[in-house]
Amino acid sequence: MALIPLVVIVGPTASGKTKLAVDTALRYGGEVVSADSMQIYKGMNIGTAKPSRAEMRGVRHHMIDVVGPDENFSVADYVKMAREAIEDINSRGKLAIVAGGTGLYVDSLVTNTRFSQDAASDPALRAEKRRKAELEGGQSLLDELAAYDPDSAARLHPRDVGRIIRAIEVYELTGVTMTETLRRSRLAPGLYDCRRIGLRFADRQALYDRINRRVDEMFSAGLEAEARGLLEEYGEKTLTSMQAIGYKELAKYFDGGITLAEAEETIKQGTRRYAKRQMTWFGRDEATCWIEAGDEYSNICKHAFSFIDNSGLLCYNR
Repeated sequence: MALIPLVVIVGPTASGKTKLAVDTALRYGGEVVSADSMQIYKGMNIGTAKPSRAEMRGVRHHMIDVVGPDENFSVADYVKMAREAIEDINSRGKLAIVAGGTGLYVDSLVTNTRFSQDAASDPALRAEKRRKAELEGGQSLLDELAAYDPDSAARLHPRDVGRIIRAIEVYELTGVTMTETLRRSRLAPGLYDCRRIGLRFADRQALYDRINRRVDEMFSAGLEAEARGLLEEYGEKTLTSMQAIGYKELAKYFDGGITLAEAEETIKQGTRRYAKRQMTWFGRDEATCWIEAGDEYSNICKHAFSFIDNSGLLCYNR
């Protein structure tokens, strides 16, 4: 079976992935497939930096506004739906361009990870571990996981409570670590002829300045009102969607636990930390063509397009 041509654009938040993806789509006749674990939720527009119609510039985007904030959505769901979107794009003679900052989504899609639909599950065990997290914090679960699956523990953050619990659950019910489960799931043949482009910053402070400005712009655009409306409508601060940076900090403000200024600063700090983790994750792929995101935008495009043109990747409507 012929491999499907695929361009992947990764990098930390606020690095310009969306803009570059759109320009790449316009140049090569393509469509964008988002790889953002929070842009899948309807109504969460400002806090997730979801591209507006103006920013899309007529380019069709997939995997945005897929489910409601109160609905469950897994990595397996993402891979299945994104795979179908890419196949559809390719069938219409267009180039699929995956763009986003959720490393687990990107890697699971590109490596053709196969997720079992009959994976072991124990609701009672999940509830027990969630109670432990509430009482002792996510780090306590991460320490528990690290005792037998240090690789999974190393790639997760204490706030990734759902994913930590899932890794613990898989091991306790099957005796096989999540790391080994994922390794086995990636033994299927690849589906894509993939070229990966990464945006990074030699000057880390330049990225942090961009993040701070973006958060300021989010507040000016109405982030506070958006978060309040979502929390009033769904009423569940423990929902995965409401754990997104920006929403969980404002929930504390609405409850009177912190001031608005403290919430804003905490959002900036949390986003900077998230960006650092993203750069660590994406930096592991040696095949990535890295481009300095702080350069003039015309040079970024020139570098990216030259890489695609010279890579041997089949591109449409060039």
